[in-house]
Amino acid sequence: MPDFTAHRHPVLAVRCPDCGRAPGNWCRRPSGHMASDFHVSRKVQADAVFIDQHGPDASIERIGDGWAVDPCGRVGIRPQQEQP
Repeated sequence: MPDFTAHRHPVLAVRCPDCGRAPGNWCRRPSGHMASDFHVSRKVQADAVFIDQHGPDASIERIGDGWAVDPCGRVGIRPQQEQP
């Protein structure tokens, strides 16, 4: 089970589907040079795995030099339906 709080960035918790870099390792370009950003497919994969693990209401927040999962972090930003 990926630990989204264990790395420099939460996206590093999953393997990159494009370049195959293992969790904890930054994405690489086809030339072998380090990419300036994560591959889009890796970001999508990380989002899907995070939601599967923690649910759709969870968020991950920067705490000092690390990360923390807030199980209800997205609840306050979702649009509320008006009551009749």
